[in-house]
Amino acid sequence: MKAMDKLKQMESFVSVATRGSLTAAAHAEGVAPAIMGRRLDALEERLGVKLLVRTTRRISLTHEGSAFLEDCQRLLTDVANAEASVSAGGVKASGHLRITAPAGFGRRHVAPLVPRFRELHADVTISLNLSDRVVDIAGEGYDCAVRVGDMPDSSLVSVRMADNRRLCVATPDYLKRHGRPETPQDLARFDCLVLSSDASQTRGWAFNIPKDGANEVIHYRPNGPMDCSDGQVLHNWCLAGYGIAWRSTWEVEEEIAEGRLVAVLEEFAAPPNGIYAVFPQRKHLPLRVRLWVDFLKHHYGQPGFWQTRR
Repeated sequence: MKAMDKLKQMESFVSVATRGSLTAAAHAEGVAPAIMGRRLDALEERLGVKLLVRTTRRISLTHEGSAFLEDCQRLLTDVANAEASVSAGGVKASGHLRITAPAGFGRRHVAPLVPRFRELHADVTISLNLSDRVVDIAGEGYDCAVRVGDMPDSSLVSVRMADNRRLCVATPDYLKRHGRPETPQDLARFDCLVLSSDASQTRGWAFNIPKDGANEVIHYRPNGPMDCSDGQVLHNWCLAGYGIAWRSTWEVEEEIAEGRLVAVLEEFAAPPNGIYAVFPQRKHLPLRVRLWVDFLKHHYGQPGFWQTRR
């Protein structure tokens, strides 16, 4: 089979999966829905696996389809970037770059990199928005978002740049006064410092629980005497000894190393999720966006990056 045909099948699959409709995907490409359907049938037959469950009312991804979607998005982005590298012909990046990131993570690990990026690309101007709400990057006109955590299904393209691990932490003094939780269920007896319901962390704290000889990730949203929409405030409350918080290692590893915080329930810690660069689907990704994502991946991939206080 020709490589171009395979690529077209993948493009059609991504279009249908992200739009949730054969008709919408066909309309976007200017072809009949039957053509999109034949491409999907041929792709599933070639792979020998069902990727989509199609009914008269809706289209949903199978487990294999979800995994394949992420791989296809990454591959198609790489192809677009390769073409842009050639067609750019050495032309310098220019224009205005609008980026957004979570407030706490952005202050530590995005904002310090913005001036360094501009030193390399002086013709690019940059606006950085820091917010803990989930910004509608397409609707609000952003070129790229940095997001931490599980990525929901969406029409956005995501590139995983690093792992993100979370731990339950408290001060030694708090644990001396209140004891240590032995299981996640014990958290009901402790002062838990949680994000408020209008923040982006809606599913609660994730734990790896042994079940039937295997491990299962469960989400538990503890109640606490104080909540806040700002993760930095929760971090500060935790350092002041007001309770147990569930924080990312990039935020608390220095305090843990210094003995100011202690990790608890480590044996139940969930597998890491990701730190992603996210951007709207575009046929031709602007050079400034591609260079920014590559710049972040390079720095986040350095072994000592996360150990350096910023």
